[in-house]
Amino acid sequence: MVDQNPPVAAIADFATWEPVLRLLLASNEKKDGARSVRVAGSIGRGGWSLALKRPMPPRGRAAQVEDIQEELDAVERVQSALAEAGVDDISFTADIQPTGETTLRLLGPSPAVEPGIGTPHPGALLLVEGALPEPWRRLPDPVPGAVPAPSADLALLGRTLRERLPQAIGATEEEIVATEARLGVALPDELKVLYRVTRARWEDLGGDYEAAERAYAAVGCELLELDSLYVADASSRYCRWEFAAMEAVVTPPDAVVQGLVGSPGWIVFGDNGGGDQLAVDLTPGPRGHIGQIIMLSHEEFIGAEFVADSLTDMVLGRLGAEPSRPQGEPPVVARVNVASLKSVQAAAHPDLEVLSIGGWDGAPFRLAPVIGLPRLRTFTAYPGTLADPLEITGLTGLEFLELGPDAWRVLLDAKAVPRSLSAAAIVVHGERDPLPIVDIANEILALWDRPRIIQTVLTGDLGPLA
Repeated sequence: MVDQNPPVAAIADFATWEPVLRLLLASNEKKDGARSVRVAGSIGRGGWSLALKRPMPPRGRAAQVEDIQEELDAVERVQSALAEAGVDDISFTADIQPTGETTLRLLGPSPAVEPGIGTPHPGALLLVEGALPEPWRRLPDPVPGAVPAPSADLALLGRTLRERLPQAIGATEEEIVATEARLGVALPDELKVLYRVTRARWEDLGGDYEAAERAYAAVGCELLELDSLYVADASSRYCRWEFAAMEAVVTPPDAVVQGLVGSPGWIVFGDNGGGDQLAVDLTPGPRGHIGQIIMLSHEEFIGAEFVADSLTDMVLGRLGAEPSRPQGEPPVVARVNVASLKSVQAAAHPDLEVLSIGGWDGAPFRLAPVIGLPRLRTFTAYPGTLADPLEITGLTGLEFLELGPDAWRVLLDAKAVPRSLSAAAIVVHGERDPLPIVDIANEILALWDRPRIIQTVLTGDLGPLA
């Protein structure tokens, strides 16, 4: 652990944390006052994770904000200090003695560590500055024979839109050219026709919600303003490392849409009203058309759903669907656990990219079946599922590794942590002291000379425990 003296800031003032600590202490089950109490949690500008017992609302009434007003006030006090310090998230642990003397340890942040999710333990460790998981580095495959769909009809599209939106104000050629310059890509002809009819600005509607509904019905989506068009490349689809590393790009030979995270040829122009984005696809799959319409789900990190062969088809309501295909060869992402594959051997395949060993009630696994697989880049293992963690050294192409603390300890002591890694994670189950986990994280970060998790130690007095 890397300690430092408290900086002069509200976030490092014990008084800032005192209301949160008192709430945690009140929720702790140890009430005899004879033993010390340890509490932990995390608070970020957008949320918090604290082991608090919230009061039950009166029978017959739903929970109200005022029921947890004390918690909100305590958390907001810390959040204000975070904002003042320019910090997004921070974890903490506190030892409270029977006398009330308290040692509070603030853990982090570090630019090389993603915050944990609902836990004071660190998230993914970013070992290589700016490194991205393999799916986020993938560009579209060229499809030399791809052409626009026969249904793309500029005259029909323009005429239909003008009939449906007779009062709409269209974009000028100068505005369209400026948008192309901003995006760095030429807009497809159908999209130009659309915006020449309507530039989709809210102010053009004069606050008329019925007019907005008519515009939605006319086009088939909530149209973005011309100035809001954007390219949905991989950088537009943020995903935490530990989740992104579990994804894989797969585009079958008969696919209409490429199974990408994002593409420089996906131009987002609308929303389906539920948070999913509609885009014109200029980099279709092997069986797709240039200019087809696809939908990017806000609940998924990868891939897109086929909507229509052309913008003309979408506006006219001629929607389509990509045909489903039967499952054949073993997947490039394999999960071994009590509810899925039952052996590492069953997961072994030359194209395997991601192997995850989850909950298991049998004998620990050996990794011999996957040693030397050329594309295996992600490996995760639930604590206690590996017969010999040192077998990981045979997985020579790993860029992401997630293990329990004990397995990491074996690799660290043997100086056998794979140096091919770009990121790593320590999986922790149950309520474990964050401090030893942070120590392991710092040992891993030190191997790449990355910024460690700083521990700031504060002291205070909460008064004798009851």
